[in-house]
Amino acid sequence: MDVTTGLRERKKAATRLALHEAALRLAADEGIDAVTVEAIADAANVSRRTFSNYFSSKEQALFHGDTMRLHRLLQLIREQPVDEEPWTVLSRAAEGLTEEVFGGSDASWLTQRRKLRGHPGLAPHQVAAYAAIERELAAELAHRLTGGDVALRSRVLAATFLAILRVALQYWIDHPGDPMAETVRTALLAAAPAATTGGHRTGSGTRRAGLPG
Repeated sequence: MDVTTGLRERKKAATRLALHEAALRLAADEGIDAVTVEAIADAANVSRRTFSNYFSSKEQALFHGDTMRLHRLLQLIREQPVDEEPWTVLSRAAEGLTEEVFGGSDASWLTQRRKLRGHPGLAPHQVAAYAAIERELAAELAHRLTGGDVALRSRVLAATFLAILRVALQYWIDHPGDPMAETVRTALLAAAPAATTGGHRTGSGTRRAGLPG
């Protein structure tokens, strides 16, 4: 990627983020149903046409932050050594993402999330985003597992992991007294025995997947 292309991509990312943040502010202040695409574009100082170049709807703009975090999570997982135990890899990536994203969360973010969660208009976008990441995550885990039924076990492991993260996030939004990383760590530890079945690839054979003792 040359300098010009890199600058163009950064500008696009900045515009997409500005639209997302404008959508969040307006939805939290006025309610999702009252927010229009035109209002979001105006708040981000871009045209209606520019909005359409980045998002197909206001709901997609609202969910953009979650989509970014899910892709970042997948990147962190892919960066982990292939010979590590799968649940250890997933746990480390989740805790790393939590520190990156939620380590300095402020009250305004929590307020926005509390106002927006549960809205029926956002549910399809959330389901679609998690389903897409679940497929990619299962494919990544399949390379790390050995033994029988790898395709099935990788999908179960991916679905279990993402469900735990969703529950941990929702719990933390209601109980933000403890650091988000601690809530995620506790949730992953609680679910580890049920989630870690089957072997994984190592340099010396197959072991059971699990958290380090």
